[in-house]
Amino acid sequence: MRVKIISVGKLKEKYLKDGIAEYVKRLSRFAQVELLELADERTPDNASDKENEQILFKEGQRILSKISDRDFVMAMAIEGKLISSEDLSTSFDQAMQQSSTLVFIIGGSLGLAPEVKKRANALISFGRITLPHQLMRLVLTEQIYRGFMIREGSPYHK
Repeated sequence: MRVKIISVGKLKEKYLKDGIAEYVKRLSRFAQVELLELADERTPDNASDKENEQILFKEGQRILSKISDRDFVMAMAIEGKLISSEDLSTSFDQAMQQSSTLVFIIGGSLGLAPEVKKRANALISFGRITLPHQLMRLVLTEQIYRGFMIREGSPYHK
């Protein structure tokens, strides 16, 4: 199985890079992991709704260009279905029945374009709080690892 994490924006913080690298290393026994970091659009202070729509559209086009028709896509969205670690683990089975590639998407500071949400097989949320998208990468990577460990019956999840 392949796991692809597509995220908008550059990750600069070393401690987050180190944490993500650790979980990617751990995940390598379950899946081939690919991290794709896409450029974000500069968002002016006090941007109009129209400007925000244009920014989301451009970022959305970049995201969609990295997804194939065969990929099973789970997009992180605050309005998505609130799921537990166990739910995420169970969703891997569904994804593997439909595709050999499971794609996770983390949008930029404005979220995700409607076109990306429409393409997703599932919109998921880890809670109603807002996390910086850079921190969300670490949280998501850990949760993917946790999901595989749950499937394995490992005590890691306790």
